[in-house]
Amino acid sequence: MGKSPPQGNHTTLMEFILLGFSDVPNLQGFLFGVFLVIYVIILIGNSLIIILTKVDPCLQTPMYFFLGNFSSLEICYVSVTVPRLLTDLCRQNRNISFLACATQMYFFLVFGATECFILTTMAYDRYVAICNPLLYPLIMHKRLCIQLAAGCWSSGVPVHIVFTYLIFSLPFCGPNQLNHFFCDIPPVLTLACGDTFLIEMLIYVIAVLVVTIPFMLILGSYVKIISSILKLPSATGRAKAFSTCSSHLMVVALFFGSGIIIYLRPKSSHLAGLDKVLSLFYTIVTPMFNPIIYCLRNKDVMVALRKFLLKCIML
Repeated sequence: MGKSPPQGNHTTLMEFILLGFSDVPNLQGFLFGVFLVIYVIILIGNSLIIILTKVDPCLQTPMYFFLGNFSSLEICYVSVTVPRLLTDLCRQNRNISFLACATQMYFFLVFGATECFILTTMAYDRYVAICNPLLYPLIMHKRLCIQLAAGCWSSGVPVHIVFTYLIFSLPFCGPNQLNHFFCDIPPVLTLACGDTFLIEMLIYVIAVLVVTIPFMLILGSYVKIISSILKLPSATGRAKAFSTCSSHLMVVALFFGSGIIIYLRPKSSHLAGLDKVLSLFYTIVTPMFNPIIYCLRNKDVMVALRKFLLKCIML
């Protein structure tokens, strides 16, 4: 249900205070260390994948082209929230201006939407490779791959400009403490003192378009993929096909699972503490596991990594 307009005179807010993890003051130093290590792992791991997909001739395929895009996106995605979180863990003043908060939310939503679309495109690539192997080079040609990647990166931009503008056009005239570590939609909306019903309906519409539909397309692709894999005559062929798909499925389950729980469950069941923990999954934990999952579960990437490290040692 939307909120009723406020009664009486109120001062319009000009900034928020990000509470983050201030409720555990004794753990600030520990959390800073943990999140810093995770951030460094994300940066190094994804940078390695980007480099490998560029320099290794064996990884010059559509699958690794999209993996390189995905790793670039992960670096952008975590850099929207983690540097600010690390800064807040080191200082008392955690104020964030409306403009900075709106900018953070906008880029977080755009990169989040892009991640949904790239994961869907990666599922389509695996579907064509396994279900139509003879037509794969014809269908997934370089021009189409570039067009798909460009579409993934740009499609969320106009929608989220309007969406972010509508959220920050609401009146904020009560408490200004955001019980979160970044400017996410649910905690910002709880501070709005105007009617938020239309915005809440819009959240569900956008979540269905950006999260649910891509998730269903991925599931549909993998139903057909698994069906085709089971028909393969060779046990080795089945094992190889499963290994290339399982890493992608693990990433999809981690990212979409936590995202769907946050944005599509009823507003009445939102708990600030639980939301913060779930948000850590899709903002920090999943991006950390992605390079680990794709490297350890992919022989081609492991071989390319060994060759690259040997070259670096010999230089």
